[in-house]
Amino acid sequence: MTDETPIQLHPAPPETVLPAPPPEAAAELASALGQDETVRRDAVAAVAGRHPRLLEAWAALGGLARDDVEAYAYYRVGYHRGLDALRQAGWRGTGFVRSTHPDNRGFLDCLAGLAAVAGRLGEQDEHERCRHFLADLDPARPGPAGAAGATVE
Repeated sequence: MTDETPIQLHPAPPETVLPAPPPEAAAELASALGQDETVRRDAVAAVAGRHPRLLEAWAALGGLARDDVEAYAYYRVGYHRGLDALRQAGWRGTGFVRSTHPDNRGFLDCLAGLAAVAGRLGEQDEHERCRHFLADLDPARPGPAGAAGATVE
């Protein structure tokens, strides 16, 4: 008689997809991003003020920031708003949040931007933590990546 022990297969980690932003908020952001360079940052800031849960707006503001300190603040707001949104979408601290889902990209761009700016500001522990978190959430994300040219190295 053969001892047949069942094989234990581990399920894949869960995957979380953030809900789509309200269409009017996405349209307002697209319009703001299309503005002339001299008014674009203020136009995007106005959208973020009207739609503070629009993660893509925070990522865009990080990319339009006048300096690294301002970018850090915008990316950090987007990152924390994104964590709140992930938890509301059922994320429990583990699993994938992939960029193949367009609605996840605002959060991931904020995280990538935060990692890049933290590195430039000398916050090496924050840079590494965010970089590793990004790799855990989306190991296949094309890199180096980030919002508006933010590079995660």
